[in-house]
Amino acid sequence: MLDIKRIRKEPEKIEAMLKKRGDISLSELIEKDNEWRRTVAEAENKKAIQNRDSKQIPILKKNGEDISALAAEMKKLSDEISSLNTKASALEEQIRDILMGIPNIPEANIPVGKSDEDNLQVKKIGEPRKFSFESKPHWDLGVNLKILDFERAAKIAGARFAMFVGEGAMLERAITRFMLELHIDQGYTEVLPPLMVNRNSMRGTGQLPKFEEDAFNLKNNDYFMIPTAEVPVTNMFRDEIISVDEMPCRYTAYTPCFRAEAGSAGRDTRGLIRNHQFDKVELVKFVRPETSYEELESLTLDAEEVLKQIKIPYRVVELCTGDLGFSSAKTYDIEVWMPSYNRYVEISSCSNFEDFQARRANIRFRDTDGKVKFVHTLNGSGLAVGRTFAAILENYQNEDGSVNIPEVLVPYMNGKEKICVK
Repeated sequence: MLDIKRIRKEPEKIEAMLKKRGDISLSELIEKDNEWRRTVAEAENKKAIQNRDSKQIPILKKNGEDISALAAEMKKLSDEISSLNTKASALEEQIRDILMGIPNIPEANIPVGKSDEDNLQVKKIGEPRKFSFESKPHWDLGVNLKILDFERAAKIAGARFAMFVGEGAMLERAITRFMLELHIDQGYTEVLPPLMVNRNSMRGTGQLPKFEEDAFNLKNNDYFMIPTAEVPVTNMFRDEIISVDEMPCRYTAYTPCFRAEAGSAGRDTRGLIRNHQFDKVELVKFVRPETSYEELESLTLDAEEVLKQIKIPYRVVELCTGDLGFSSAKTYDIEVWMPSYNRYVEISSCSNFEDFQARRANIRFRDTDGKVKFVHTLNGSGLAVGRTFAAILENYQNEDGSVNIPEVLVPYMNGKEKICVK
């Protein structure tokens, strides 16, 4: 959530920065805020009159004078003040609702653009493999190897679910274990959070109210299945003040993730790229404002290290203003090479939210000067496990339909070096 005080100070500047994202106007917010301030000022003025005149009542009573007219005026003032306070409270709620629907301000130096076509490639690591045979997509490889079963998953749940079987389940688990142990070695603390969260948690990280249709909501008790571990892990410190001695706080979490992704039918719906349920290892940081962009760079490198060690070609792109996520001020996407798509596919987003989520979730820290300030929050996928699984199948496949296991994962596969057709 943006700081209303900052918007009051420089509304034109803030609106101009937001317009880099798209057609965003602050006119309704500013109008409501001006009305709120006028209402509060009027109420305060009437309170001052009430306080001044009420002091006359005991004096008049003592002198035996009639106070009925003054008492009536006090009653009228009291009713007017109550009405103004009610109006101010309603306006304050409306202002908060409007603020909840306004995205974060893009960092000043990120590329301006309208879509992912305008994203900026930062680096490219490795070269796509040139196959001497006709390569297969991961959904065919997995089914032929009998390690993925989409038909039974669809029978059990519906379209866009997957079942990992035998060595497929082992490989999914191996990737997860490898990622977690790598990130723990990098200095992150592992947490295993709840997979269901309340409405306040979803609101705190920016999923609500704007993206409620993309979430799985359990209507009988208003819980939400988590779309990413970012939600429960970030909300660990909701309404808390973190000691500056504990910062930066760095956490990693493996969870299944659940996304309805309304409106995305027809996009990458085959295989493992865009499912309703998928596994992910997440990285979350709570840091001091002055170090948050350094921490973004290191977080991105920590996520990249997974692909470096698995040895799959990838690239890093800096998202333009038009492709930026709702809560993010700056994002790097890590994209892995997928032969079946003949292009790079997103496997991680690493973002700095600055104080946007912290204001929504009221996450603060007490600085060395004793002042309480909002933290900056960051998160990144380190990585999406299912997409990593798919990338391994496609990049490590052999002509006979078998798939080699990346060397770094062999110890997690009980020494198995290859998955073969049975």
